[in-house]
Amino acid sequence: MTMTTATATAPAPAPAPAPAQQKQLLHTLIAEHEKALLAYAEKLLNDRHMAEDIVQETLIRAWPHAERLYSTEGSVRGWLLTVTRNLVIDRMRTATARRETVGTEDRDATLPDHSDSVLASVEAAALLRDLSREHREVLLHTYLCDRTVQETARILGIPTGTVKSRQHYALNSLRAKAPGRRVVRRATDNAVLAS
Repeated sequence: MTMTTATATAPAPAPAPAPAQQKQLLHTLIAEHEKALLAYAEKLLNDRHMAEDIVQETLIRAWPHAERLYSTEGSVRGWLLTVTRNLVIDRMRTATARRETVGTEDRDATLPDHSDSVLASVEAAALLRDLSREHREVLLHTYLCDRTVQETARILGIPTGTVKSRQHYALNSLRAKAPGRRVVRRATDNAVLAS
């Protein structure tokens, strides 16, 4: 009984394509797939310039394998789209790790700070709760709803002089409770106080 061992031999590597042939394959890759890859990357990223970078990287990665891509069965575009998707995912993960925003057009845009108006609204609501119901009603109609004294008097069913009197005493009460702040008329805000 004799044992024979067979050694597996690796297939010989394919000869490298001639530079002219490799250049032609690159041009074929670009002509056939660049637009589709760009549209796909741009849809994923919502950023044209970054999509162009991703497509360029995809084609650079495909170039050394172009001959094999075209000589084997299967979809060249499928392989390219997979590479593009993987590059997009890598770019987004890297940006997330660096806490960057991917795909926004206005990267340096700042959002307005509404903290002052929110604070004024909270303070105004607290101060208004301390007023009597009659004083609060008058301020609600005249300042927050931007109604005239006559309209307020008609809605509340009281004389205009009473509206003026309640308004006067309500504002004095607010001034006394919030020293250092101006009591102002602000129809656009839900606050009657400002700094």
